[in-house]
Amino acid sequence: MEMDHQDRNNTSPNEWAKLSTVPKVRPANKPLDGSKKGKDDEADLSKVEFEARSSKDGAWYDVDRILSHRSLPSGEVEVHVRFLGFGADEDEWVNLASSVRERSVPIEPYDCHLVNVGDILLCYQEKRDQAIYYDVRVLEIERRTHDMRGCRCLFSVQKEYDKSEEKVWLRRLCWCRKSPGH
Repeated sequence: MEMDHQDRNNTSPNEWAKLSTVPKVRPANKPLDGSKKGKDDEADLSKVEFEARSSKDGAWYDVDRILSHRSLPSGEVEVHVRFLGFGADEDEWVNLASSVRERSVPIEPYDCHLVNVGDILLCYQEKRDQAIYYDVRVLEIERRTHDMRGCRCLFSVQKEYDKSEEKVWLRRLCWCRKSPGH
């Protein structure tokens, strides 16, 4: 199927996954080292959940559905998304390559040793009226002994959107997944 410049309105996530302009992604359970290459290494995007970065506040939100898409004269693709839990008045056009990715997943306490200084992670932040997620860079890690409550390590992070810094527990951090274009 060839994509033209005309919007395709109200595209369901399953229909969106079938568009030829959307590349396949590696399933989470497949090795990163490239071993066992073959057609089974590609996943059906209809089974993948996405998050998108809002241009309004730079935070990442779960995508409820992709409403349409368009190709810009520059060749870049934008998607019109509805964020989960928000109405049509909050819909946004976002760049597919830079502002859409597979939904991030929490870091399990037993995986804290995999987090390194310099990693980009997603960090949960509670605000008065909502919970939001921002990309952060790990600046420093204070490794501590785990106990029955789980990971007690403390992570110094810098928010990518405003460069502010804070110390957070692992339970506020998630692994970022790659966008479907990478």
